[in-house]
Amino acid sequence: MEIDKAIGESDDKRLKTKYNNAIFVIRRALSLYSIEEVAFSFNGGKDSTVLLHLLRAGYFLHKKELSSSNGGLSSFPVRTIYFESPSAFTEINAFTYDAAQTYGIQLDIIRQDFKSGLEALLKANPIRAIFLGVRIGDPTAVGQEQFSPSSPGWPPFMRVNPILDWSYRDVWAFLLTCKVKYCTLYDQGYTSIGSIHDTVPNALLSVNDTSSKEKFKPAYLLSDGRLERAGRVKKNASVKNDVGSDSHKHEVLLASVIAVGDEILSGTVEDQLGLSLCKKLTSVGWSVQQTSVLRNDVDSVSEEVDRQRSICDMVFIYGGVGPLHSDVTLAGVAKAFGVRLAPDEEFEEYLRHLISEQCTGDRNEMAQLPEGITELLHHEKLSVPLIKCRNVIVLAATNTEELEKEWECLTELTKLGGSTSLMESKRLMTSLTDVEVAEPLSKLGLEFPDIYLGCYRKSRQGPIIITLKGKDNARIDLAVQGLCKKFKEGVFVDMK
Repeated sequence: MEIDKAIGESDDKRLKTKYNNAIFVIRRALSLYSIEEVAFSFNGGKDSTVLLHLLRAGYFLHKKELSSSNGGLSSFPVRTIYFESPSAFTEINAFTYDAAQTYGIQLDIIRQDFKSGLEALLKANPIRAIFLGVRIGDPTAVGQEQFSPSSPGWPPFMRVNPILDWSYRDVWAFLLTCKVKYCTLYDQGYTSIGSIHDTVPNALLSVNDTSSKEKFKPAYLLSDGRLERAGRVKKNASVKNDVGSDSHKHEVLLASVIAVGDEILSGTVEDQLGLSLCKKLTSVGWSVQQTSVLRNDVDSVSEEVDRQRSICDMVFIYGGVGPLHSDVTLAGVAKAFGVRLAPDEEFEEYLRHLISEQCTGDRNEMAQLPEGITELLHHEKLSVPLIKCRNVIVLAATNTEELEKEWECLTELTKLGGSTSLMESKRLMTSLTDVEVAEPLSKLGLEFPDIYLGCYRKSRQGPIIITLKGKDNARIDLAVQGLCKKFKEGVFVDMK
């Protein structure tokens, strides 16, 4: 069989692994269901074309095992359904019909919407499983496994996803290695094809040419797979900013800081990041409600993140990010939100550019991110984007210098300091005893409930430092005057 032979002769170890895993899923499905109970949803796109040839190879190997025959594959008996749409490209339609004729495919053409057409198809046929060319990163891929029952509200069937973990590069490696035909639009700069209303050639493949007609390089020359969908026409996207709405404009926002690391708890490493992060948050008007240090344990991280995300506007977590067994932060965040870790092709592309040949193999653990809730915050100063999961920011910094860079980028991307009123503050120093200032400060707090009052000593015998914070400097001045009136003149020194 030409597909199996082409992959077997390839030197691409990653492609071989992806191929073998996909073939295993296909053969498993063919063992679980009879040929009359399976179907293949074909749409003429590159992912679907890959799956077509994987199914041909998988069926051939399955049949070969059952019959011990070495014969070729003259026909393709898996029922193939094609949802024909008036908004489809003519090139997609032409390629689909040409592929059907070339490979002996009997097409069931459906001219209804996907759900209605599927309901009619399953009602008329004993279909129990459908092969789909879904990949992680597709809008419909969230929550799916290689075998996933259909969603509630849909007719019951098993979704079989053999190429769920394939990347853009994997798709093109397969098509080019096997030398199979694909839709001609991909040679005209299209990298992800939808309808004629929302798809244009990818501008990143544009060729500088003196002629009036714009030209594009073929899709397989796109070096950065995370930009695969750049040719989809959509509304201008902007970074979502959970703290930038008007509802937060005049209130103090709450933050918590979580450090993950056994080395901090054992005293092996002194944590400087927490101190620095608290200072930075306070400087832009946030109120840090809590800092915590956790051991390298998924459940510990999950429980703390779940608790803090429900009471704070933003949670900042650092440590435990990487490929080691002790790096559990992302797994903990995913568990806190009740989602799984899944390959993120966009993030993997960043890692590939950063660590090149080390970022290989079937499964890159560093590119596993919480599925469906992760937003990558891109900045030109960062080699890899920051990770934001709803109201949880995952920082990769390991020292204060790295934190400084990440913080600078983060404040630009999310406007952490521009969405809330900055807190004004004053600090007073006095040699009075705790007993002498306790009652006056308590009364002052009742008189000025909008002013935060804090006290601390740098040493047990040292002076008391009193901090007054609020959003109105005039109110702070009144509070200071009110406190000074309760004592002799000169008792308090203004620490400017």
